[in-house]
Amino acid sequence: MAEVSESKAVSSPKEELDYIRQMAVDLRDVLMQQREALKASGFRLPPGTTTTLNDMTRRLDKARNRIGVVEHERDQYRALADVAALINSSLDLTQVLNEVMDTIIQLSGAERGYLMLRDEETGGLEFRIARNMDRQTIDSSAFEVSRSVVGRVAESGEAIMTTNAQEDQRFQHSESIVGYSLRSILCVPLKVKDEVTGVIYTDNKSLSELFTEQARDLMVAFANQAAVAIENARLFARVKTTLDEISEMKKLQDDVFASIVSGVITTDTQDRITLINRRAQQILDLLDDQDPLGSDLREVLPALDDRFDTIVKEAQHSEQRLTGVEFDAELVRRGLVNLSMNISPLKDAHENTQGVAIVLDDLTESKRREAQIAGVRRYLPTEVVDGIQSAASLKLGGTRQTISILFADIRGFSTFSEQLDPEKLVEIINIYMTIASDAIHVHQGVIDKFMGDAVMALYNTPLRPQEDHALRAVRSAWAILEEIRAYHQTVTEPDRLQFGTGIHTGEAVVGNVGSPARLDYTAMGDSVNLAKRLQECAKPMQILLSDNTYQMVSDYVEAVELEPIQVRGRSQYTRVYELINVI
Repeated sequence: MAEVSESKAVSSPKEELDYIRQMAVDLRDVLMQQREALKASGFRLPPGTTTTLNDMTRRLDKARNRIGVVEHERDQYRALADVAALINSSLDLTQVLNEVMDTIIQLSGAERGYLMLRDEETGGLEFRIARNMDRQTIDSSAFEVSRSVVGRVAESGEAIMTTNAQEDQRFQHSESIVGYSLRSILCVPLKVKDEVTGVIYTDNKSLSELFTEQARDLMVAFANQAAVAIENARLFARVKTTLDEISEMKKLQDDVFASIVSGVITTDTQDRITLINRRAQQILDLLDDQDPLGSDLREVLPALDDRFDTIVKEAQHSEQRLTGVEFDAELVRRGLVNLSMNISPLKDAHENTQGVAIVLDDLTESKRREAQIAGVRRYLPTEVVDGIQSAASLKLGGTRQTISILFADIRGFSTFSEQLDPEKLVEIINIYMTIASDAIHVHQGVIDKFMGDAVMALYNTPLRPQEDHALRAVRSAWAILEEIRAYHQTVTEPDRLQFGTGIHTGEAVVGNVGSPARLDYTAMGDSVNLAKRLQECAKPMQILLSDNTYQMVSDYVEAVELEPIQVRGRSQYTRVYELINVI
C-alpha cells in the first residue's frame, strides 16, 4: 500500500484515470495475495470485494476510453480552430486553398481531397485544387470523383456521407463510384450567406466505415469557416485585380495627360490649382523648381484682361463652356504671347461643380506664321501658298493639262500715264486691278501675275481642278466688264480706263518655273501665247474667245463669230468670237 501512496502528479484526466485504475488493480492483487493469510488469522474479506474491484477497473477502462474520445474530439476542434485562424489570416487564394485541403485530409483521415469552386460567370463547378494524404497536389488528369455526389451536395447544400459507397443504395446507379471503386465518401458544401459557393469532397478507395457523423459535423463546421476564408481571398483577388487595373489606368492617364499637346489646368471652387500638366507649365514659362499645385490660379497665369474673371465665374455658376477665347499676355522671359483657352466646369460623378478645367493652347507661333503667310499671299496666288506643304515641294517642274487662260489689259495706259503723277497713277491702277482680281477670285481663278497694266489668270490648275474652267474664265471676264462699267458711273471721264480681254482653252504646262533660288508659279505653252495674242487684238471693253473656249461654253453665252484673224507669231488664221452676254 505504501507504493500506492507514492503516486506522482498527473497532467490530464486520462492519466488520472490510468493512475486510479492502477491503484485499484494493485489493491485487488494485494488483497488476493493476503487473502489466505487473513483467512488463517480468522479474518475474511467482505463478500464481493474482489468483484467490486474488478467492476471498478472495467468502469475506469470505459471512462478512460470515453475521455480519450472526448480528448480526441477536443484536439480536432482545437486543430480546427487553429487552422481556421491560419487560413483566415491569409488573403492569398492559392495558399488558403492549400491550407484548407491539407487540413481536410488531416482531420478526416481521407486518402484524397478535392475542392471545387463555383465559377462566378458560368455558375458551374470547377476544380481548384486536389491533395492527397502526403500533402501532394494531385494532377488534374487524376481527378476521379463521384460527380453524382458532388452534384447533389452543390444543388441541395447538404452534406453527404457514406461509409460504404459500393453497397449504398443511394448510389447504386452511379457509374463513377463503381468505376473508381470508391468506399468511404464525405462531401460537404462551402456556403456563404446560405449560398453554395463550392464543394469539399474526400474519399477513400480501400477503407469502409472511415467517416463518422462526428467527422461529418466537424467537416461541416470547418467548411463554414473555409468558405468565408475562400470568399475573402477571392474578394481580395478581385479587389487586387481591380486596383492593378486602376493603377495601370492611372499610369496610362498620367502618361496621356503628360503628353497632351495642349496645356491642362484644373482648379477647385476656390480657384486653387489642383492639377497642371507639363505642357501648361511650358506655355506659361514656369520655372522648373516652381510647384504651382495649391497656388491661386491668377498667381500662376500672366496678367489677363477682365474677360478672364467673367468667363471663370460663368463656368462655375452658369455651367457654360466657352471655347477659343484668346488673350494677349506678357511673360517675363518669352515676352508677348497669344493664348487660346477653352474653359468649362469641372464636375464630379454626381454632376456637382468642383471647379473649372482650362485647356490652354499657345498660338504665338501660329499667329506669327499666319501674319507672314498673309503677307506672302499678297504677292503669290493663294492656292500656291496653301499648296506649299514643305520646302521639298518647292521644286522646278510642272504638269501638262488642259486649262483656260484669261488675259486682260488696260487700253491706252501709256498715254494715260503720261498725264499723271506716279502716286496718282498707282492709286488709279490699283483700283482697276482690284476690280479684276475680285472678279477672278469670285469664280475661283488663280491669278498668275500682274504685268503693269495687265492681269493673267488661270483656271483648272493642279492646285484647283475645275471641270467647268472655260465657263469660269468667261464669267470672270464678263464680271470685270460689268464692274468697270459700274465704276465708270462714279468717276470723271479722264479716269475711265477700259480693258481688252482674251480667253483661250488648251494644253499648257503648269508649275514652278525659274531657278532654285527664285521660283514663279505659272503656265507656259502655245495656248498661253494664243490667249495673250487674243487680248492684244481685243478692242477696249471687248472680250474675245478662241474657238476652243467657245465650243465649251456655247450653251451658256451669246457670242458673235468674227472674221478669222492672224495673230502675231502664227501663220494660220484663228477663229474668234466676241462675247456679247453670259446667260
